[in-house]
Amino acid sequence: MSSDDQRSPVERTVKRAILDETMEGRPLSRRTRQTKRSVEQYLRGGVIPAYMRRLRDIDRELDRHRRTLNRLHRDLSASLGRDSEAFAARWRRVAADFNFDRVNELIREHNEWYPVERNLPLDPRTRDYVKIRGRSYRRTEIGADWVLEHFPPVPRPVD
Repeated sequence: MSSDDQRSPVERTVKRAILDETMEGRPLSRRTRQTKRSVEQYLRGGVIPAYMRRLRDIDRELDRHRRTLNRLHRDLSASLGRDSEAFAARWRRVAADFNFDRVNELIREHNEWYPVERNLPLDPRTRDYVKIRGRSYRRTEIGADWVLEHFPPVPRPVD
């Protein structure tokens, strides 16, 4: 059995690319030539990691909530006019009753699994995962306080 027979199809192609001067393009780098290929690496390379899909879902949910709350805030402002006390009381009730279960579940999953999925190293001093660009990877669950921070209980001027 020749040594070419023991090589994978990728390794044989790389060897031909190195030896064949007629092939177009740049020569493969040494790192590319020496990296061992496997089915697992191939499949992993074509799939969006779970933490990225989850972060995308969190951002989509937050955007959806912002749009809905913006519409509710605008509609409540229009219906109550300049009655700021009535608006504040009603808006606080809307904020307290708003359902964030789906996005908060995604945030809990993110906080639990992100360091494992990203293979973050532990900081021996803090006994916690290292920070990413100086910030914690953890996300805070949202609720009424988040609503009131982004949409204060003050009616908008009516056009």
